[in-house]
Amino acid sequence: MSEAKGGRSAQLKHTGLRPGWTTGACATAATTAAYTALLTGDFPDPVSITLPKGQTPAFALAVEELDGERATVGVVKDAGDDPDVTHGALVRATVRRLPPGSGVVFRAGPGVGTVTRPGLPLDVGQPAINPMPRQMMRDHIARVAADHGATGDVEITVSVDHGEEIARSTWNPRLGILGGLSILGTTGVVVPYSCSAWIDSIRRGVDVARAAGHTHVAGCTGSTSEKTVVAEYGLPEIALLDMGDFAGAVLKYVRRHPVDRLTVCGGFAKLSKLAAGHLDLHSARSQVDKGFLAELARQGGADAALAAEVADANTGLAALQLCAAAGVPLGDLVAMAARDQALSVLRGAPVAVDVICIDRAGAVVGRSGVH
Repeated sequence: MSEAKGGRSAQLKHTGLRPGWTTGACATAATTAAYTALLTGDFPDPVSITLPKGQTPAFALAVEELDGERATVGVVKDAGDDPDVTHGALVRATVRRLPPGSGVVFRAGPGVGTVTRPGLPLDVGQPAINPMPRQMMRDHIARVAADHGATGDVEITVSVDHGEEIARSTWNPRLGILGGLSILGTTGVVVPYSCSAWIDSIRRGVDVARAAGHTHVAGCTGSTSEKTVVAEYGLPEIALLDMGDFAGAVLKYVRRHPVDRLTVCGGFAKLSKLAAGHLDLHSARSQVDKGFLAELARQGGADAALAAEVADANTGLAALQLCAAAGVPLGDLVAMAARDQALSVLRGAPVAVDVICIDRAGAVVGRSGVH
């Protein structure tokens, strides 16, 4: 009898929900088709792309326009079974030739926001097209260029029909991303969201890991944090729990079904919510408390001026950067506070806990140590 499979892929299968594609994947597909048409005169429909984890989805083209030195393609976003506000949105990419040596230049078209405040993974003034979607588009431009003997020097303008209106239902205006949506996605895949299904999948993941004899499991907020704990501890896939935003679900189930050790790993901002006592880390139900971070910074040696800057920071990342520049270990302080909250939820269950905070690139920015 074969061993039961665990980890992220098993959890996805167990939910029975259909995954979808991120705005970043849609923009990459549109870019690939547009550049191909610009070089060949023909639009590939459907167009296939390769995602960071090797999947090769195909996208139907909803818009095709070819005009001299530029081509535009539109792709309708399918978020699968996730109640994503951008489901059904038309994501367009216009690709324009540039002189050799220009590289790949990104522009925000209608419905895509522009960064106006620090603390995000993009500089102020940049179009809100996140680093991984940019890399995906660059990679696919390079492949198409190599296939057709072109230089790959292009301007890519990404737009989203009605994006400015849709963005009012997101946190973009509060974060200082103005004019529309962000083009997002680290894997290209939208993980379908259902509280009951996902929490049930977490429980199954714990059960499978315990049945296979694993005494150390890790609750991770996403694929980047999974990579971090694998690099740190060499954990197998079966010991990885894709907890998403449901930190409380992991802790409460492990309290009733203990393992020797639980590592919680996730982005600094998300885990700062756990540190402040929130067990549901979703942005619709809990927010980063900059006042709480300022108090932690004071405990870590920040003076009144720095604490005031932290309290007024645009994002958790901006607060972390301010403290790092001043030598205040805010990442470690958040990790330790998150570990203490986890231990409180565990209520004395025989489980040792450590917390690791990472930035968007996966670099460790805070550790709690094991307790």
